Amino acid sequence: MSHKGKILAIDDTPANLEVIDETLSDAGYAVVAAIDGERALKRLQTYQPDLILLDIQMPGIDGFETCRKIKSNPETSSIPVIFITAFADVESKVKGFSLGGVDYITKPFQEQEMLARVNTHLRLRQLNQNLEQKVSERTFKLEAALQKVNEFQLQLVQCEKMSALGNLVAGVAHEINNPLAAISGNTGEAKSTIADLIALLQMYRNRKPAKVIQDREEEIDLEYLLDDIPKMLNSISVSCDRIREISTALRTFSRLDANTKTSFNIHEGLDSTLLILKYRLKANEKHPKIEVVKNYADIPEIECYPGQINQVFMNLIANAIDAVEESNEGKTFKDIEKKPNRIAIRTELSEDKQSILVRIADNGSGMPEEVRAQIFEQGFTTKGVGKGTGLGLAIARQIVEEKHGGTIACTSQSGKGTEFAIALSISP
Repeated sequence: MSHKGKILAIDDTPANLEVIDETLSDAGYAVVAAIDGERALKRLQTYQPDLILLDIQMPGIDGFETCRKIKSNPETSSIPVIFITAFADVESKVKGFSLGGVDYITKPFQEQEMLARVNTHLRLRQLNQNLEQKVSERTFKLEAALQKVNEFQLQLVQCEKMSALGNLVAGVAHEINNPLAAISGNTGEAKSTIADLIALLQMYRNRKPAKVIQDREEEIDLEYLLDDIPKMLNSISVSCDRIREISTALRTFSRLDANTKTSFNIHEGLDSTLLILKYRLKANEKHPKIEVVKNYADIPEIECYPGQINQVFMNLIANAIDAVEESNEGKTFKDIEKKPNRIAIRTELSEDKQSILVRIADNGSGMPEEVRAQIFEQGFTTKGVGKGTGLGLAIARQIVEEKHGGTIACTSQSGKGTEFAIALSISP
């Protein structure tokens, strides 16, 4: 049989329990009675009421202690408790409320008053449960939405990593292509030349007639070969050295960071980054070459995570190149030559000698203040769709400020370019 709610009535007076049972049962409630606190607590182990009516003065444990035990049990703590007692003094009421009671009914009680208070608190409990359910559902939806946001952010971070990897691969490919072509071309020539010389030596060993040997020397142009072989070998050697430099720069740039900071030469990091991005600094059909002006001070090594610092340099220098290229759009080569493309990199020691400063400036078109104020915000980008993730500078700030306790700032002026200034502590 359906009912409006379940009530546990706790009172050591049978007459009171009879009145409570009759009043509430007639109103559609299911009522269970207990004549003392111990029986009530035992009953609560198997019976979960929606509300408890509790007398204070009872044999054994009194109503206050019974309430305290009910509220200390996580399984029953949320059940509303209404005290029914002859104690009407303020001290008793305050104690009852402090123990978790929600209301007070003074004996002798009026049946309609008791019913009204029961109805009110059950309604409040129902509303509270509905609210908790809605909050739970909303929390679940928010957690699901947050999960999607986190997944999207991971995709963006991966995108940014792939963008940096693209710069890295393209830079290495461009820089290694020329020495490889030189080695390949000279190796082919050297093989042919050495084959001619071996054949000539073989003629000497076989004691061929002098005239035959002389004719062969003229045929292969021996004087030219003897002059050209050292040049070819030297070209191969220089190309190998160049590849070795590129390999060293790549190792410097891609250093895996340990769990602790290590000593690092900032200039090596900047130079390795410039080498990787060198292909973008060269002249092309869109603009003359971008000049890089380096002004390195005599600064000490710093304690840092080198791989992360190099990632910051990659982002800032690549952004400077982008800014210069964008400022060239719509201009002729003659217009650009009047204001040559330039990126300036300067290092210096702070006034207190505790930090090193790195400044990377371009002479691009600059930014208005409203744009400059947002550039370190995650997801903000001034680039077109598909050209930027809006994470490069946000990641740079996180690396500099959160990972290294340094600072990164940007100053810019429309028509005059942009400068990023990084300060990094020398000691960890």
